[in-house]
Amino acid sequence: MASAPIGPSSRRYANAATIITTMLAPPALLHRLHQIEREFGRVRRGQPWAARVLDLDIVLWSGGAWSSPGLTVPHVHFRERTFVLRPALAVAPDWRDPLTSLSLRHLHHRLTRPRPVPR
Repeated sequence: MASAPIGPSSRRYANAATIITTMLAPPALLHRLHQIEREFGRVRRGQPWAARVLDLDIVLWSGGAWSSPGLTVPHVHFRERTFVLRPALAVAPDWRDPLTSLSLRHLHHRLTRPRPVPR
């Protein structure tokens, strides 16, 4: 799924989701994901949402919720972003948000359902 950028970038982005198995705790996994981004040529310049070659995030974790400096799981904004929920539906539609107990399918429906037009 391609989506428009959030922030100043003018590029469109391809979005995907995957389920991985790892023994790493979320902070160690995030460190490894940042290493992979660097290997693909990503340079973090301190400007949020700047154009980037690759952006890897931990959206959900089987351990439930996690919070530490620099990392919050579930991802703070995932419930508001169709570009996150739609690919996630392809791999785990019944996965539940540990904070709301709603499935990804339900969260996506809430975000994308048709709404009546006010008169």
